Amino acid sequence: MKFTLISDKIDTLTGMRLAGINGVFVNEKYALLDALNSACEDPEIGIILLTEHLSFMIPEEIHKIRIDKHMPIITIIPDRHGAQRADDYITNYIKQSIGIKI
Repeated sequence: MKFTLISDKIDTLTGMRLAGINGVFVNEKYALLDALNSACEDPEIGIILLTEHLSFMIPEEIHKIRIDKHMPIITIIPDRHGAQRADDYITNYIKQSIGIKI
């Protein structure tokens, strides 16, 4: 099982390559969808790392892949500028997922 990265930042891609993870640089929605579909079709790829900014471009497609496919796993990662999520992201996620406010 291999990792792959789909990134909108060259420095994130470079850092992951230094760690042994190959990937692609994209900055347009159509290129992102092509890269994601290619990664999903590759039977050797088990985990797709996707930068957070790109995940905001295609949330419906990511959700569909997560629901419909057993593999690969899509993991959203922040870039070097940090996470762009709201402070109560985890709390809201739990509330939306199971309907319980914590």
